[in-house]
Parts: sequence; structure tokens; C-alpha cells
Amino acid sequence: MNELAVTKEKTRENHPLGEYLRTDRFPHIWCAGCGLGIVVSAFLRSLLNTGMALDKVAVVSGIGCTGRAAGYLKLDSFHTTHGRAIPFATGLKLANPELEVVVFSGDGDLAAIGGNHLIHAGRRNIDMTVLCVNNFTYGMTGGQFGPTTPSAARSTTSRAGNVENPFNMVGLAAASGAVYVARWTTAQVRQLERSTTEALQRKGFSFVEIISPCPTYYGRMNRQPTGLDQMRYYRANTVVKHFASPHEVGVGLGGQIVTGKFIDTERIYLPRPEEAANGA
Repeated sequence: MNELAVTKEKTRENHPLGEYLRTDRFPHIWCAGCGLGIVVSAFLRSLLNTGMALDKVAVVSGIGCTGRAAGYLKLDSFHTTHGRAIPFATGLKLANPELEVVVFSGDGDLAAIGGNHLIHAGRRNIDMTVLCVNNFTYGMTGGQFGPTTPSAARSTTSRAGNVENPFNMVGLAAASGAVYVARWTTAQVRQLERSTTEALQRKGFSFVEIISPCPTYYGRMNRQPTGLDQMRYYRANTVVKHFASPHEVGVGLGGQIVTGKFIDTERIYLPRPEEAANGA
């Protein structure tokens, strides 16, 4: 083994989060410039910040680039069918209320085929944390426009721009009844880490949207061909407005990206604490 290979091997062994990753499944599938590595690192640091027993944490994902994250985490994890991450997570939580259940999936999975499950989990206030990584496109299947693609944005299936109105994900989560709602970009790593830590500690339905680069499809189609281009765009156009109305902070192309913690409240959640205490 040459000197460079030895150095790389030592670096891998000493990675601060290495013991929480399934490194036997590396190299990962994500493209150069993708923001998912940043999101996974921030999530793991948030999880460690909470002091939760990791054997009581279950991570559930659906299909898509983000969905592969569950398979790289050295936690109890479930890679489920397309759009059905939240129903699987609900079943886990109702069957074993002691579990800390996290849904880690993408905008296409959670807001399109899984949109119905998202709003009803919020309505029921199921005790789980949903991390929605929003790259505004279907990145695994060819770069088609999705439920969050901005109206002015181009995709492989909307070359002149998206004619359909996109979902504002934080507004949707808030309207559904989430007790914690926030949005950050991958250029705001420390804020994202702190916010995810808070979301994990809240009882009830918590929702964090994470705006993340997809240079291969969304970026390339919209004059941001590299991950660095997209990160610079976030830096130049993001403004933090805590407790702004989540219904007034939709994300377009070319305008401000409003980030922050928008909702932080309490209400009765499922499974109810008294039922869990009685073993119901």
C-alpha cells in the first residue's frame, strides 16, 4: 500500500462520524456537488447532541436519492416503498412508542406520491420527525419536474418552465398541524444542526425542510451547473426570518429563500403519553 493509500485509510478510520455510518456500503451513489452528504452529517451530529440512545432510534426513508441515506446510517433503518415512508414510520411509533422515529426522504417522495400521508400524519400529530430534503427535482429518475419545482424553473420535462404551482412545503406542514416547522439550506450547516436537534426533541409532528443542491439535473437546467454554484446562490439569496408566517415564504427561482424556525408549539400527540405509559 503506497503512502497516499495509507493516509486515506487512516483518514477514513478517524472520521468523527465513521462509527455511525455503514462504511461497507461506500462509495455512496450521490453525484459530485450533491448536498446529501452535508445533510447526513448534520443529522448525525444533531442526533448525538440530543443524547438519545441510538438503539432506540429508527430511520425510515422512501425511494429516491435522499432515500438512500437510511442505508448508510448505522442505525435501525427501513428503506420503504415509494411515498410510503410516513405510514411505515407511523406503524413503528404506534407499535413501540419508546422509539425515536425519523423520516428522512426527499421532496418527490414526501410531497407527491406521499403527500396524502404527510398531511394526515401532521393532522394526527404523530410523534415523529420528518426531514424533507428538497432539491426541486426527481434526481434519481431523470430530472423531471416535481411538486416543489419553482414555476420559472426548467427541468427535463418542463423545458420552458413549470406550468404547475409548486408546493410550499413549510406552509403545507404548518397547515397540516405540525408542532415544529423550520427550513434551512445546506449552506447553513450550524443552523440546520441546531434546528434538527430541536425537532428531534419535540413531542409531536416535527418537520424540517432542507434546501439542497442537485447540480446534475436541477442546477444544470437552471444555470447552476455545479454544487458550488448552487451553494453560492444560497449564500447570496437566503434571508433568515424566524417565526415568519410559513404560508408566505414559498421558494421561487431567482428570489429570496426565506429560512428559519417558523413554528414551535405544543399539542396532544399520538401515541398519547398516558397510553404509552400504560402499555396500550
